Amino acid sequence: MVSREASSLLLLALSLSLLAPSLSSHVSLSVSPKTLTRSNRTVRIQWSGVESPSELDWLGIYSPPSSRDKNFIGYVFLNSSATWQSGYGSVELPLVNLRSNYVFRLFRWTYDEVSYRHQDHDGNPLPQTKHKLAVSEEIGFASGLGPEQIHLSFTDNEDEMRVMFITADGKENVVRYGLDEGALNQTAGTEVKRYEQAHMCDFPANSSIGWRDPGFIHDGVMKGLKNGKRYYYKVGSDATGWSATYSFISRDSQSNETFAFLFGDMGTYTPYRTFYRMQDESQSTVKWILRDLKALENKPALISHIGDISYARGFSWVWDEFFNQIEPIATSTPYHVCIGNHEYDWPNQPWRPWWAYSSYNKDGGGECGVPYSLKFHMPGDSSEPTGTPAPATRNLYYSFSAGVVHFIYISTETNFEQGSDQYKFIKSDLERVNREKTPFIVLQGHRPMYTTSNEVRDAGLREKMLQSFEPLLVQYKVTLALWGHVHRYERFCPVKNFQCVNVSSSFKYAGAPVHMVIGMGGQDWQPIWEPRPDHQDRPIFPQPIRSMYRGGEFGYTRLVATKEKLKIEYVGNHDGQVHDMVEIFSDLYVDNPISDNDDNNNSTSNSTENTSFKEAKEVVVEPRVGNYVKAGSVIMAALLLGYVLGFFTKWKRENKQPTWTPVKTIEM
Repeated sequence: MVSREASSLLLLALSLSLLAPSLSSHVSLSVSPKTLTRSNRTVRIQWSGVESPSELDWLGIYSPPSSRDKNFIGYVFLNSSATWQSGYGSVELPLVNLRSNYVFRLFRWTYDEVSYRHQDHDGNPLPQTKHKLAVSEEIGFASGLGPEQIHLSFTDNEDEMRVMFITADGKENVVRYGLDEGALNQTAGTEVKRYEQAHMCDFPANSSIGWRDPGFIHDGVMKGLKNGKRYYYKVGSDATGWSATYSFISRDSQSNETFAFLFGDMGTYTPYRTFYRMQDESQSTVKWILRDLKALENKPALISHIGDISYARGFSWVWDEFFNQIEPIATSTPYHVCIGNHEYDWPNQPWRPWWAYSSYNKDGGGECGVPYSLKFHMPGDSSEPTGTPAPATRNLYYSFSAGVVHFIYISTETNFEQGSDQYKFIKSDLERVNREKTPFIVLQGHRPMYTTSNEVRDAGLREKMLQSFEPLLVQYKVTLALWGHVHRYERFCPVKNFQCVNVSSSFKYAGAPVHMVIGMGGQDWQPIWEPRPDHQDRPIFPQPIRSMYRGGEFGYTRLVATKEKLKIEYVGNHDGQVHDMVEIFSDLYVDNPISDNDDNNNSTSNSTENTSFKEAKEVVVEPRVGNYVKAGSVIMAALLLGYVLGFFTKWKRENKQPTWTPVKTIEM
């Protein structure tokens, strides 16, 4: 017979066993190193003693350490370690400096607690925090490391370069620069700004789950720069530390060539999961652009990121990850942006006409343009009030010239109709362009005027853009109109009112701009293409005549221009090669033998040749000697090939049902 005392002890033991998932004294969690530096910021997190391991066991990442369990920055599942089933393992994570310490917490998440009421971006249930198994020691970054998140941009003056960066305390920091790396004998002060949690307009940006201390934003301008020279610089102070020394090539107002890298919708990679799916392909975009920048050597270039910048969507630390990611290219090359829906949009924003109502959702995550407006400082002084105590939204529309190209950036998120301040700016700017000095004009904005994606939410907005902008683009001979928002690449013919005025990939200005959608920088939510009326159920189908090339690969475009010719190429991230190209000759190239309707060079649009930037000064035109003989041979070969392909296609259609790979639901 069991005594009453023994029964009590048995019940106590049973109770403790039931609590074991929440209070485990056997699980250990350690992190090394305890102090991180700029060059050594990868931590190794080790655990052991996890009994009956589950594939749902997970590790939470927290900063600051006082964060509530549910307010993690990110998480990784323990099954990412090869030894997890044995109850021990480790993971390595590179961390960015969030100006506060980190701590890690290990949780057990049971299958009966999985709830689809708390989902991530993809509809997967977010891990729950009921059963905490272990907590690590705190780790942090060493002091005196100097500023972070350094990036360059142009100002309104050609002999200047702006540099911006972040510090934790906002103390006095300066820019030291010069032509000699060993003698940075010029100094520029910095203006300091900051935004607060109260400036965020809604959830999650203004909540404990999304808000983190953004630090202090420093803005300095290097002045009196000589044309086309390599300058060296560093930022910081003796008291709080200095950055590494970086370099850039100054603008050259006398240059007869221009190099640029352009894309939209790139986003951010994180080495962990979080509330939203991050943009892993953004790493490749940065990698290939860095390759091309190195090939340029001592030639100036610029970068254009046309909207949907970090995809932070109200989670502050994603901005830190983004600027850390672009530092390798943005410290050497001016990085220019225009505003997109994921920086700005919220239903209570001050500009929302009736025809754009469906376009205005909660894409900005409650940020309402504030981080975008303060973390970047573009040329010009355009701004709009937010209707809240927050700073005005800036970096909306502006322009500058670089070499032989005049670049214009517009905002598709604020009023652009005739009579608006933005419309007046664009018209006035186009009127003033000196086509002898800058024969090419490239206009850029986020939401596209032309697209063949099956995206109807912006139909009203596109109609208004066509009414407001297209007459200006045609009247002032805009060369290129570049757009993002649709996460694919698409090149149109020179087009006005949906009609092609030329179908070549090599021509003089044909009477209308070439429109290109270049939103393939990293975000992987893809729309399907515009369906044919007789095949609404088919996601893949032939493209309209006005669409010259469509690509589903991630990548970017690179622009090379001389006074005679502008060439823009689509580079795929999967191989770093060129997959489409168009070249446009200016009126200054008087000896161009290519007629407006000549399509002899159209085959170059599918070229995979990695064109060298060093050949940019040459305008190469195929000689016409023997072209009739060549053409006859090509036609005969094409007829034979067409017959064989037609026979094979017919056989395949009769013997096999069509298949395709469905694309993901659109999320712009």
